Amino acid sequence: MVKERTGLPPIGGDSTRPRPTTPSHSGTGGLTDVAPPDPSDTAAASRPHNAAGPSSETPSRGSTSEIPSRDSASDAPSGETASDAESRDSTLGSSPRGRAGTASETASRDSAAGSSPRDRAEAASGVGVSHSRAGAASPVSATQAGPPASAAAPESAGPPKSTAPPGSPAEEAAGPGSPAREPALVLLARVVAAAAGGVLMYLAFPPLGWWVTAPLGITLVAASLYGTRPRRAAWLGYLAAAVFLVPTLSWVRTIGDDVWAMLVAVESLFYAGMAALASRVFRLRLWPLWFAGLWVAMEWARGLVPIGGFPWARLAFSQGESAYTRFAALGGAPLVSFAVVLSGALLAHALVNHVLPAYAPRPARRGGARKLAPVALAVAVPALTLAVPHPGDEGRTVNVGIVQGNVPGRGMYALGDEPAVVLKNHSAETERLAAAVRAGKLPRPDLVVLPENSTDIDPYRDAFARATIDASVKAVGVPTLVGAVVAIGDTERATRSLVWDPVTGPGAHYDKQNLVPFGEYTPFKDIVLALWERASLVGRQSVPGTRPGDLKMGPVTVGAVNCYEVAYDGTVRGTVRTGASPIVVQTNNASYALSNLPPQQLAMSQIRAVEHNRAVVTAATTGISAYVTPDGKVSWRTRELVADMNVVTVPVRTRETIATRVGALPEWALALMGVAAVGVAVWRGRRQGDRTGKG
Repeated sequence: MVKERTGLPPIGGDSTRPRPTTPSHSGTGGLTDVAPPDPSDTAAASRPHNAAGPSSETPSRGSTSEIPSRDSASDAPSGETASDAESRDSTLGSSPRGRAGTASETASRDSAAGSSPRDRAEAASGVGVSHSRAGAASPVSATQAGPPASAAAPESAGPPKSTAPPGSPAEEAAGPGSPAREPALVLLARVVAAAAGGVLMYLAFPPLGWWVTAPLGITLVAASLYGTRPRRAAWLGYLAAAVFLVPTLSWVRTIGDDVWAMLVAVESLFYAGMAALASRVFRLRLWPLWFAGLWVAMEWARGLVPIGGFPWARLAFSQGESAYTRFAALGGAPLVSFAVVLSGALLAHALVNHVLPAYAPRPARRGGARKLAPVALAVAVPALTLAVPHPGDEGRTVNVGIVQGNVPGRGMYALGDEPAVVLKNHSAETERLAAAVRAGKLPRPDLVVLPENSTDIDPYRDAFARATIDASVKAVGVPTLVGAVVAIGDTERATRSLVWDPVTGPGAHYDKQNLVPFGEYTPFKDIVLALWERASLVGRQSVPGTRPGDLKMGPVTVGAVNCYEVAYDGTVRGTVRTGASPIVVQTNNASYALSNLPPQQLAMSQIRAVEHNRAVVTAATTGISAYVTPDGKVSWRTRELVADMNVVTVPVRTRETIATRVGALPEWALALMGVAAVGVAVWRGRRQGDRTGKG
């Protein structure tokens, strides 16, 4: 008679939580209930299963005796002689491999019965534990359960396979040796979801502007990453980013397909890094919050490096006029991106936990309210904008004349070959505006705004350019903001917003701070010029300005922002903090006419209007010139590639929003929240690993 061992010490810690069972067939065809490893019990998940070879003393079906002892003859059951013990050891195998098999059988039995002493006692006495759907345990006789799986396992079974869902956090917690390879169909589904998510994010951006597809795209991207390891998450994130950025940044093709491809390749790396980190936070509760914080951190990094950053195509800029737009008044563009990603991640949470529950780290409860909660929260996020405070009208207005002179060329040679053609076009359109005012067709402006590069000749050095501009400004009779590229010394230049008074001529100015790499200056000049002949088209190297763009013009102080700068939070905010109103964006989109760049830039102006409680007036060489109200509505706009002009009446507001006052604090807080969550996830993983090693 074999002595039962019911007081074995726990291996890797006891777990009292009921475990759902999954049917498994034994070697004799009997159906047994084998409990999958608890995702939170990494020690149990990492113990080997069914590694022992076959034994001649395999218990018969329904037998409750002859369970092999863990120890050698020194721990033999009472009544067993030395010769009996020797015979038993010979049968089991006296080699280290045989002894390891014996221990493995015991570990497998313990794992099947549960890690608590009571469970192991039941296993040793031939009583299994079957868990109902509700998680309650009920005894099942060994004759129903069949022989232990370890007894039927062949010696060459190899390392065990995890019973956790492929790619789930529970599977990863079991250690690198235990998870089975993810099925090909699951991997294919991840690839399709990542790519489809990238397409949906692109559809949210102008010119289509289907803003609701942005959170839906995030849903698919997050679902594709959920349950993956960092390496797989990285390349899935890179795939989603490439699919998103290739069409979104297609306007770069004007410069060259090689530049377009390189830009997409570099920018996609940021998404890959974010995805790799996100694979860690999926193991934490409330992971949609941490995922959204990581997204903000990624967009912050994109706007910082390399060579001054490239903040284009941030998710906030797809929400120029949407249910999420008003978040800009509370936390700027970063909070808008955070809200969009949070909504999408909440939908992904519902998807992976209730639609695809096999990939959830823990079984989801069946309550209908729990299933609907993430979806309800996702819908509630944009509804919170109703509580965002926004300053109202202050009762002041100003009439602003907007001139769009057009240019003859296209692409990289948009300014054409005719000398002074851009200057002549804009001067002529300014005089046409003056004639319309005299005829009573338009109200008299208080100031006029011309686009960036509205003169292609330096008016400081060229008498003809100076006389032409002066004549048009005198015709309209009010201060005019001229866009000029002016020489500085013999080798440098500045992109300048120049106030031209009808009486005193050129006066105060603002020099562009955020310059376009390879467009206004050449990074790593010697190397780049040696490799790419096109880089020589930059000519003189632009130098950045050092002060904000507050310029006094007539009855107001405008906030000058030049083209590319509208994408940079700090530059626009610094100008608004001077008290300037309205914001004036001078831009030259001639090389990118009819691409998706002009409408994307207009959407940025919409976000800035709401963010800072300012009207935004945009003057473009070829379009889109526009007027955006302080609540983000496009009140007037031009078509592209036409000469046009108008006088618009815009409100003058000087009260600051919360976003203007707090500046970058929301962005830093959200980004740090996401990064800190990664740190917590890594720390917990190492802590669990240490416990597994000790067990």
